[in-house]
Amino acid sequence: MKSRMEHPLYREDIARVLEDVPLDSLSGKRILVTGATGLLGTFLVDVLATANRSGAGITILAVGRNRDRALKRLGGYGPTEHVSFVEHDVRTPFPPDLRFDIAVGGASLTHPLAYSERPVETILTNVDGTKNLLERATDCRATALFLSSVEIYGDARDGNPFREQDTGMLDLSTARAGYTESKRVAEALCQAYTAEKGLDIRIARLCRVFGPTVLDTDTKASSQFLGKAVKGEDIVLKSEGRQRFSYLHVSDAVSALLTILVRGKPGCAYNVASPDCDVTLRDFAECAAKSAGTSVTFDLPPETERRGYSIALTALLDASRLRDLGWTPRVGFEEAVRRTIAVLKDISGRRTAE
Repeated sequence: MKSRMEHPLYREDIARVLEDVPLDSLSGKRILVTGATGLLGTFLVDVLATANRSGAGITILAVGRNRDRALKRLGGYGPTEHVSFVEHDVRTPFPPDLRFDIAVGGASLTHPLAYSERPVETILTNVDGTKNLLERATDCRATALFLSSVEIYGDARDGNPFREQDTGMLDLSTARAGYTESKRVAEALCQAYTAEKGLDIRIARLCRVFGPTVLDTDTKASSQFLGKAVKGEDIVLKSEGRQRFSYLHVSDAVSALLTILVRGKPGCAYNVASPDCDVTLRDFAECAAKSAGTSVTFDLPPETERRGYSIALTALLDASRLRDLGWTPRVGFEEAVRRTIAVLKDISGRRTAE
């Protein structure tokens, strides 16, 4: 049984990112990462920490609300990785003595049950958390990268992929709207800080990302599919599965974030997605079941959980602007699912043994 960082497939994922995105321009920088224990934040910290083993000299400030949880996710780093944990709730102002050169804003509630049960916290984390981060970044004269979402576009009724200047149909009459609208407000704050205070901000609009750093508490459909596959159970689909979305393996997502950070233009938003991973929800379920040797079953969710689900039937992203920066996704959809399940099986087996 292997830990995440010991797993050969996981190490390959990290090595691929470092091969694709040279981090010379980040050498010696202090990088603050909020949401550092989340799916994307954890992988990003692992990539930067691995780069430090080769002398990158990056100081990584991993921000999270719970020290014990952070130690479980990010513990085990030695002095050569230069990772420090900062216990802080982004909804409150950052300490005035906290200094950094680059801020990555990834703190957010990002799954349906959280939207449904904690809609107020969802909004405040996105809005107040972003404001507090941008205030501190302004004081530090830092560069900021804000992690936004495909959710800001709504539903593409014409079925075409969204470009950065597009919008779709939005329903504001649900509790879930708090996530969508607060991400939109957070993006507006980014543009406001650029215009009024001259802050260098780039925005990554991420599609639905998955991978071996997924949290056990994540209630997104794709996360539940992967969890069932890891346990060798049938995949439960809670709709007909006709919804068509853009997905992406976490390694490709993080390579995109680093590309935007290194090569992106200030004030510019970039869609993060791959056409090779544009699939229906049923496609995802069947791929996970095939990898696990199980079947797909259907079951309607309880009302509490259903309130947090996306109403979008089509939400695809056109990532041409990102590709113009030289970014290329490397992991196809079926391979991404297989690799994720393989790593998670070993990690979960190790936890059980312990």
